[in-house]
Amino acid sequence: MDELITAMGALAGAEGGSGAVEVVAVRGDVVVVRAGDVVLKAHEPGTDGGALGARLDVARGLGGVLLAPLGPPVEVLGRVVTRWPFGEAVPQSEPEAFPLADAGRLLAALHLAPVPPGTPEASAWSRMARAVREVPAGVPGADVVLGAFGTLPDPPRGAALVHGDWHLGQLLRHDGGWRLIDLDDLGWGHPAWDLARPAALLLVGVLDGREWDRLLTAYLDAGGPAVDPADPWAALEAPARALVVQMAARALTASVRDGAPLEPAQEALVAACDRIVSTHRGPRRG
Repeated sequence: MDELITAMGALAGAEGGSGAVEVVAVRGDVVVVRAGDVVLKAHEPGTDGGALGARLDVARGLGGVLLAPLGPPVEVLGRVVTRWPFGEAVPQSEPEAFPLADAGRLLAALHLAPVPPGTPEASAWSRMARAVREVPAGVPGADVVLGAFGTLPDPPRGAALVHGDWHLGQLLRHDGGWRLIDLDDLGWGHPAWDLARPAALLLVGVLDGREWDRLLTAYLDAGGPAVDPADPWAALEAPARALVVQMAARALTASVRDGAPLEPAQEALVAACDRIVSTHRGPRRG
C-alpha cells in the first residue's frame, strides 16, 4: 500500500499537484490521494481499464454534468488509476444544506443526455449482486440478506445514460457548480437505478421525507424520465428494494472487516431485509 501511495504521489506531482501527498480515502482496495489540486484514484484490482476509459470519454463530453478527468486511465504498479481535479465535497453534517435540488437537476440532465456510441452498460445490478456474494458466510443477518436478495425480480431494463451508483457522496463542487463523480458504473440502463438509493433510505427511515421531496421535485421539474410523476413508486419499488439489499450486505461485510458492530442505520437496513422476505416471495437467486 505504501509503495502504491508513493507512486501515485509522484504521478500527482507530474500532473501539477503541489504540496504533501494526502491520503483522502482507503475503501477496501480502493485508494484516493490528493496533492494540491490533483486527486488520484487507484481502482479495485481487476478493473477493466478499457471500459473505464470509455466512461471517462463520456464525462469529457458532459462537462457541465459530470466531473471531467484530467486524462485517460493509466496503470500504476499494476493498478488502474484515474486523475481528477480537486473539488469541494458535500458537507455531511448539515442535512438541510444538502444540494438536493442541484442533485435532482444533474440527474435529470444526465438521464436526458444522448448515450454516446461505445458506452458500456451501467453496472448497478452487478454491483448489488457482488455485494451480496461478498457477505461472509455465517455472519448474523447474512441469511436475512440472502433471503431478501432471493425475492428480487429481474432488473428493470432501459437505455438512458445513468450513473449506476448514485448518492450524495457522488457530488463535488468544481468550477462554480456541482458535478457528478465516481463514474465506475456509468453507462446505459434504467434511470430509476439512480434514484433507488435515496428511495431505499426513505423506506427504512434514514432519509427524511422532506429531503426526498426536494430531490424528486427538482428531478421531475427538470424533465427527469425515470418515474411517472403520478406514481413514482411503480418504477422505484424494485430498484429501491435491491439497494436496501446491497447496503445491508455491505454493512455486514464492513462489520466483519472492521471488527465493529452495526450502527443503528445499518441495523435498520438488515431489519428492512427481514420485512422484504416476509412481504415478497420469488425465485431464489444465487
